[in-house]
Amino acid sequence: MVPAFVEPLAAALVVVNVALVARRDMWNFPVALVAVAIYAWVFAGARLYSDMLLQAFFFAANLYGWANWTRSRAQAGEVVIERLDPAARAMWLAGGIATCTLWGMLMHRYTDASYPWWDAVIAIASVAAQLLQARRRIESWWLWIAVDVASMPLYAAKGLWFTCALYGVLLALSLYGLSGWRRAQARARALVPA
Repeated sequence: MVPAFVEPLAAALVVVNVALVARRDMWNFPVALVAVAIYAWVFAGARLYSDMLLQAFFFAANLYGWANWTRSRAQAGEVVIERLDPAARAMWLAGGIATCTLWGMLMHRYTDASYPWWDAVIAIASVAAQLLQARRRIESWWLWIAVDVASMPLYAAKGLWFTCALYGVLLALSLYGLSGWRRAQARARALVPA
């Protein structure tokens, strides 16, 4: 059983983390590492195994992102935002659909997971969003927006009210992050000589 204070603590840390990501602040990474470790415990207690395993992935992806963002900042003086080309977008979409199908089938067949398909879609979309964010791709925010919208009813159904509310806050932060990253990208394009 997870103590009652743990879920709100994890939610608060995630809010701080995403606000820092939206600002392209490197401090997002240490905050994220603590938050995902705590959330792994919360999701294990709720039998949301895809989300629990997702936290382990987030831990590794945040280490990767920290290194990637550090390298970008060292080269350009700031964290540079990039965009996927149409072919790469299509490949990410096809890979995401195939992986969601496979993961959902595994969770449905081999575990007692609650809502295995819904949880799988959220988990795989979160993986893609985290990888794109670690690579500084603006499309990550569109995926995070979709994840936030899909997550709120799932967590409400499981009675994870702080997490449900968290995803409402994350939705607002994702919209803010998308807007900020778009402005940063526009400023960078304006500085590039024609």
